[in-house]
Amino acid sequence: MILRKSLLACSIALISAQASADITDSTFALVGGDPLTPQQWHLQNNGQSGFSLSNGVAGNDLDLDFAHLMGIKGRGITVSVIDSGVEISHPDLQANVVAGSVNLGDGSDFPTDLNGHGTSVAGLIAAVEGNGIGGRGVAPHANLVGFNYLDYQSVAGWLVAHGLSEDFRALDRFTDPRVFNQSYGSTPPTPRAYDYASNPFLELTDQVQADISLNSHWGRGAVYVKSAGNSFRSYSAYYQGLPIQVLPYENRQFYNNNGLPFHSANISTDNNNYWNLVVSALNAQGQLASYSSVGSSVFLSAPGGEYGTNAPAMVTIDLTGCDKGMNVAGEHPNSLHGGTELDPNCDYNGTMNGTSSAAPNTSGAIATVMSANHALDARTVRHLLAQTARKTDEHHPGVDLAFENADGEVVNYNAVPAWQTNAAGYHFHHFYGLGAIDVDAAVYKALFTGVSLPALQMTDWVTTQVNAEIPDATLAGVQSNIQVEQALTVESVQVKLNIDHTRLRDLAIELVSPSGTRSVLMSARTGLLAGNDGGYTDSVMLSNHFYGEQAQGNWTLNVIDTDKGTSYTLGYNPSLGLIGFNSRNNAVAGLLKDWSIRVFGH
Repeated sequence: MILRKSLLACSIALISAQASADITDSTFALVGGDPLTPQQWHLQNNGQSGFSLSNGVAGNDLDLDFAHLMGIKGRGITVSVIDSGVEISHPDLQANVVAGSVNLGDGSDFPTDLNGHGTSVAGLIAAVEGNGIGGRGVAPHANLVGFNYLDYQSVAGWLVAHGLSEDFRALDRFTDPRVFNQSYGSTPPTPRAYDYASNPFLELTDQVQADISLNSHWGRGAVYVKSAGNSFRSYSAYYQGLPIQVLPYENRQFYNNNGLPFHSANISTDNNNYWNLVVSALNAQGQLASYSSVGSSVFLSAPGGEYGTNAPAMVTIDLTGCDKGMNVAGEHPNSLHGGTELDPNCDYNGTMNGTSSAAPNTSGAIATVMSANHALDARTVRHLLAQTARKTDEHHPGVDLAFENADGEVVNYNAVPAWQTNAAGYHFHHFYGLGAIDVDAAVYKALFTGVSLPALQMTDWVTTQVNAEIPDATLAGVQSNIQVEQALTVESVQVKLNIDHTRLRDLAIELVSPSGTRSVLMSARTGLLAGNDGGYTDSVMLSNHFYGEQAQGNWTLNVIDTDKGTSYTLGYNPSLGLIGFNSRNNAVAGLLKDWSIRVFGH
């Protein structure tokens, strides 16, 4: 014991001394032993190509080399992969798989993966390091369990995969998950009601996630990580019973939707849920990946890559063999694919991408930070990641929208702000949340953090009746105020809306804090379709923009109509072809009926 204390004291003293030179900003080569790691730019970006046709920009990575140098790599933390399944016998995963996986179809311990998505996700989190094959995970010493939930979606399956065991015991065993990775989501074409009465499953999931987030692991809790979605430019949905791809279309041509997101992460009840840490995706240049969903509910951003052909995607594990998964026999623009010398059996791929990749990179980062200080609770780990997140794409100008107002004048509306600093000193961007994950900086803080955050408090919903018209195509819009009485430090804020409006794509919805911070809850010109009974009904939106601010005071909701013309949206169904949605301007002014607010904080 004396020896151990002496070694620990020496190590901490060494870290403290080196920290004065800002060692976490230094770069250390990752230890070798894995032939594909030199191309895993998300771990250490040296400007490599990831087997694609172009290179990334050095430095745009998770910044984890110092943590790995110190041997802090996720040991003792189990991550649950809730996905298409996991090939748990894969030679680059097997050593990190622990008991607890479930095949939700047959009840066995082998969560069969039929398409490889979940296996690639697991590899990003915790592929084994130093075994002479493949690459490695963000947390290569972490434990893994897997569930093929996406193939067997049921209430019972959701409960088991998300931590509620069959015997209803607390998650208190050493190998029980402390991180739950959810690389999946939905893109509803119309707003969803946040209503327990009409959706008991929503109430059940909230209760389970709250209990496990706060009370599992002897009160240290767990983190649910959620991908924001891949719907910046278009989205898939079911509309009136038909599967469709929805695309922006104006003036008889496809276009970029004025640079605005075509679908917001804030529409899905999974993504406007406090218990889910929502992540957007970065490419190897440190910018928003071309597909990534965004919004005020995004908490952090992490590498997700592009498509692995013209620009780097992820290099990770694939289903074994050249006859299944993403990497199969034959020619492919990605030079890792097709049974190459580096991967003759096609056990890896270089085309995994999406916020489905950003989420496991985040889960691996969280496991790494947790393993630096097992005593910290899950909310404190989230807090450390928020404190240390860095601005990426620092000079992104935001997005301005020019439109003709009701008087025929062209006016400019700041539809997506550039990077802003809130009143508590936190940076925020609606594309990137609080910023890009910096593992080394978060690990360093974890090593020297001895006290967890105060207990979480959640206010009751505070509601105000408004019944005010939303003027058509007018910058002023309509405003309404609510006073929050509790003196809390904000972690997240939710708003619940009831709005009558026959063309929701026109509307921008903003929330302004008592400190004057403006957050865009819903950007204008989304691809929300008509036929949704005319508006938002008990629709919830969440913002992380106010992190660290004081909740007490006057909160202002702004609703702005940004269009008076005719709008067009296209849907595509393989059987029916193109479906045109010709949406004339609302004939009657919209109505802000009422709204509510609640605050999560401490």
